[in-house]
Amino acid sequence: MPGDPARPAGRGRRNTVNSTSDDELLARLDRVLERVDPVPADLLDRVRFAIDLEYLDVEVARWERHSELAGVRSSAEPGSVTFTVDDLTVMVSFLRTPRGYRIDGWLAPPGPHAVEVRIDGHGSNTTTADSNGRFALPEVPRGVTQILVHLAENGRSARTVVTPTLVL
Repeated sequence: MPGDPARPAGRGRRNTVNSTSDDELLARLDRVLERVDPVPADLLDRVRFAIDLEYLDVEVARWERHSELAGVRSSAEPGSVTFTVDDLTVMVSFLRTPRGYRIDGWLAPPGPHAVEVRIDGHGSNTTTADSNGRFALPEVPRGVTQILVHLAENGRSARTVVTPTLVL
């Protein structure tokens, strides 16, 4: 107020800051996050599966459409997904069956390329796309999944494209 003697900054005010240490605050935050959004129990297995490719020379495709994808912390069912690399598009559709999923896919540009679907804990299923680029696997088990396309050139495998992992 005008005419009152000036008070030094910070004096006369009550300290409302809790004396909790940073470590204590982080520990509390960790407990809250663990309760409301826990790390999936199988996350480590998913990571190992994703990087456990016997092929060292693979090209990783990018998601193009992912509105219905099941992610690490999602419970959404996958529908159809499109993956791309510079010279290949892989469109995949998933239909739930009593024992897993039916996978229908298309490669563009088309060609008789080997398509392998890896499922964590179940090995892999392999088929060959037809001359129009279409492929189908009628019964794929549920689980952490990757799709590998072994591109052929003159009848020989030229390179392999792998998708990011999906949870079916």
